[in-house]
Amino acid sequence: MESTELLTTNRKALRVNLDEPKYGTFAEIGAGQEVVRWFFQAGAAAGTIAKSLSAYDMKFSDAFYGKAARYVSRERLFLMLNREYELLMERLDSYRGDRTEFFVFADTVAARSFKGTNECHGWMGMRFQAKPKTQPSDIILHVRMMDKENVLQQQALGIFGVNFVYGAFYYIDDQTEFIRSLADNLTPGSIEVDMINFSGPLFSEVDNRIMSLKLVESELTKAVMFGPKGEVLQPSEILYKKAILVERGSFRPVTLVNEDMLQCALTQFLAEPERQDADVVVLMEITMHNLLATGAIDYQDFLARIDTLSALGVNVFISNYLEFYRLMAYFRRYTKQIVGIVMGINNLLEVFNEKYYQTLDGGILESFGRLFSNLVKLYIYPMHIQAYDRYCMQNPSESPTAALGKAEHPLAVDVWINAINLQVELHLRNLYAHLLESGYLVPIKGGNRAVMNIFSRDVLARIQRGEGGWEKMVSENVALLIKEKKFFGFRDPSTPPSEGDVAKTAAPATS
Repeated sequence: MESTELLTTNRKALRVNLDEPKYGTFAEIGAGQEVVRWFFQAGAAAGTIAKSLSAYDMKFSDAFYGKAARYVSRERLFLMLNREYELLMERLDSYRGDRTEFFVFADTVAARSFKGTNECHGWMGMRFQAKPKTQPSDIILHVRMMDKENVLQQQALGIFGVNFVYGAFYYIDDQTEFIRSLADNLTPGSIEVDMINFSGPLFSEVDNRIMSLKLVESELTKAVMFGPKGEVLQPSEILYKKAILVERGSFRPVTLVNEDMLQCALTQFLAEPERQDADVVVLMEITMHNLLATGAIDYQDFLARIDTLSALGVNVFISNYLEFYRLMAYFRRYTKQIVGIVMGINNLLEVFNEKYYQTLDGGILESFGRLFSNLVKLYIYPMHIQAYDRYCMQNPSESPTAALGKAEHPLAVDVWINAINLQVELHLRNLYAHLLESGYLVPIKGGNRAVMNIFSRDVLARIQRGEGGWEKMVSENVALLIKEKKFFGFRDPSTPPSEGDVAKTAAPATS
């Protein structure tokens, strides 16, 4: 195993330079030649670098790679990788291809401008062979430079790029270590990686959704996103200047009530005058807090949630933002349009739970000031009080501190709790009334009362016990997928449970 000294940036670059089969091109647009500089400084660069270039001027860039709609984009990165790899093969394959593992490193970056008003981000990629005369594989990722000064961004970009090249060569069979190593020798928080994708013959067994989740686990980013087909998305490309509607949940599994909440809220959201003509992006969000509810992430369970949500044709958002005001700060990076959050009564009560704001000097008032500062509305789905009481009895440790008005609404009475008649803690009621009257809290109208008593925990328990009836609590596509893929511990009712199944079912489910 390598020592810590060998993993310094300089020693990483030197090891690559001394690895005789490795030979290729460095092409960097925008922030200069920050990455290749390390390889030149380390020594023995002639054994590694066939060519380095920095097409800083747009016309030179166009002459090399053709025109693209945006210079800092995934499209431009692929133009660079394609062109430079073709040139390597055209000019050097017949000469040294039998003993060379060719590679191209490319990046297109916008570092902080002189005025300091631009978005500081970039695309970075590697196309490389693992052995001579083999088909290449690709790794691409999107970075955000978080330092405030241009020189610091350039320094961080150079170190990060060396980590990237080194990891692609020497952690080829361990993507987890590759992702972890990207932050080596960097000041924490200086670089954020919010999208990564492995492709090609070397990575045929790699699931990029898990790799994206590992970015969040490794604290290289706070959020990642997947499209309706399960594909990895780059958040800024999807969220830029869009109105956003997001529903947070466990989705274990996604139920008819989750769908009804979203559809009812979307109908009202589309009619909001503040939206004007802005396009709308709909997200279903799962937090890392939820995925870590049992202490460690179950990746198969994670994929089951993503696949069942994808069956509904929605975008999936994974974030490490437990507090909603932090989630809003993330969205405000990309859009100034209206943002709507869809939630049930129990989640609204958690928003008013002051224990989550003890680290803020201004407590819950500071949190709400951040949350509702710019065009944010909470769309509140009603709840049947008898169903809520059942939920609380099943999950006593998660019962909110607010009383839900039980004194005013005995359980013997058939009562629906909504954003208007909900009772929060006494000292918060004036604050609640202000938010309601000001339109920050929006009662969801309509809704299908036939599905409002459905809870994911109940559905999950039925799936794992092999009981029937749960199929009517989820959409048809989701039910078919759960049965076909045996998601969430599905057991066929005709199959008797094993001892392990019994023990698993007896264990408390998380959501």
